[in-house]
This record gives sequence, structure tokens and C-alpha cells, in this order.
Amino acid sequence: MAESADAKNPGMTLANARLRLLVLASTLTLGACSVLVERATDRMSDNLSNAILNQNDPETVRDGAPAYLLLMDSLVEGNPESVGTLSGAANLYAAYGSVFVDDDARAKRLTQRSFDYGSRAICVQHEPACGWSELSFDEFDAALTKVGERDIEALYAYSVSWLAFTRAHTDDWEVLADLPKVEAVLNRLYELDQDFDGGNIDLYLGILNSIRPPALGGNPEVGRQYFERAIELTGGRDLSVKVEFARTYARLVYDRELHDRLLGEVLAADPDVPGLTLFNVLAQRQAEILLASADDYF
Repeated sequence: MAESADAKNPGMTLANARLRLLVLASTLTLGACSVLVERATDRMSDNLSNAILNQNDPETVRDGAPAYLLLMDSLVEGNPESVGTLSGAANLYAAYGSVFVDDDARAKRLTQRSFDYGSRAICVQHEPACGWSELSFDEFDAALTKVGERDIEALYAYSVSWLAFTRAHTDDWEVLADLPKVEAVLNRLYELDQDFDGGNIDLYLGILNSIRPPALGGNPEVGRQYFERAIELTGGRDLSVKVEFARTYARLVYDRELHDRLLGEVLAADPDVPGLTLFNVLAQRQAEILLASADDYF
């Protein structure tokens, strides 16, 4: 994957979405399938999900994922009011469109479908959400207080799909103008369950707080706190956390020492961690690119 744009504008790429979305996507996708074919396939679904996450060759995952995109489309067609199926479709399209697609036009199409599915999921789960797109920020922020713990799955899929959609549409200022709403959704998720999905919310909030300098409304020191908590929650084993910490926060504040230290730790680590191998291999590839471009950046 090309890195030049990321190096110049690290926060707006929302690069964490490229690495982290797949875990929930694959789990929800396969979970939706297992519901349809009943409990006999639960073990197979879990095994396949684990196989994807423990794969050390990302190209194998890239080549196999399109079949699941079509499968999810068919499942949605058959059960269009299923929150789980819609959420799984939103996450899988977000993952594939963000992780494995280099063509900008195609990434936009795939992440648009992801956001459509994510919006439908929260609409089915929480009917007032059907009109959220028409609300001002203050109205939207107030509406989020009505979302409860039972709505977390759909709200998370909605936020993930929105992040992926934003990443693919960084040339559209109307899309970027909605970033405060995306952050509001993540803040609400954090209030409901700050440990949901193993620290991913901390990662996303770290990125969103670090995408702009303070003069433009950013709050990088708050972002740093979220990154540090994400590292603590994952025990440092999820290497993509440190890559994002370096890519967004360290580059924003021009902290070369922190930047190089984090990326050096990523490259020195063993990527083979159960449930994280795929992400870690991708993280190490990105760490090499970021270090190679550091002299030009700093």
C-alpha cells in the first residue's frame, strides 16, 4: 500500500481502521452465518475467524475476503432487519475497503456500502437514529444520550463504517466536517463500555484527538492518553497501536524520539500473537515505511 499520503496527512487517513476493523468484521460475519446454519457450525466459524486473525500473509486474506462480501450481501437481502447481519456487513465492507483496496474510486464505493449498512443497523436497533443524518451537531450529540448498552453492537458498527467512509473520502470537505459527530459517537461508546472490543475505542479516540493541531481544534495530549491506555489494555502486544501512536500523535507534535522509539519497538517485536498476527504483520510493514520517510518528515 502506498504510504506517501499517510506520511503527510497521518490523522485524516484514519489508518487504524485499515488494521483493526477486520477482527470485529470477521467475527460478526461468521457469527451471522452460524446463526443461519445453527449451532453445529459455531466451532467452524470460530476456527475460521481465528485462522484469519492468525494469518501471517495478508495477501491470502485479501484474495479470500471478496467471497464474504458477496455472502454478506446475500444475507442482508434475506434478512434486511437483522441488526447482527447489517452490522457484520458494515464491518466487513469497512475492513476490506480500508485494508486491501488501493484504488480510490473503488474504496469509496465499498466504504459507502459499509456506511449504508452501518446506518441501517443503528436505525433498525434504535429507531430515532433513522433521522440522525438531518441533525445539527448539538442535536446529534443530545440524541446519542438516548442510546443504551443494548445498542452497543449497532452503534459500534455505525462508528466503524463511518470512520472507513471518512478515510476513503478525505477529499470531500463535507464528509470531513462530520468528524466531530464521529468523535461524539465514539465518546458515547466509551461512556457505555470503555473496554468494548479490547481497547479499540481508545485507539480511535486517540487518532481523532490527534488529527489536528490545537490551533485548529485538536487535543493531541488527550489523544496521547488514549493511545497510552490502548497500549496498557493490549499489553503492548497489538503492534498497530504503537504504529498509530507514532503516525498520528508523534508526527503531529514533531516528537522524533517518541516516533522512532515506538516504531523500533514494533519492528523488534515478535508479530506472532494469537488473534493479532495479521494486524501485527501489517503494522510492521507500515512501521518500516514510516521510519524510511522520517528524515523527510521531521
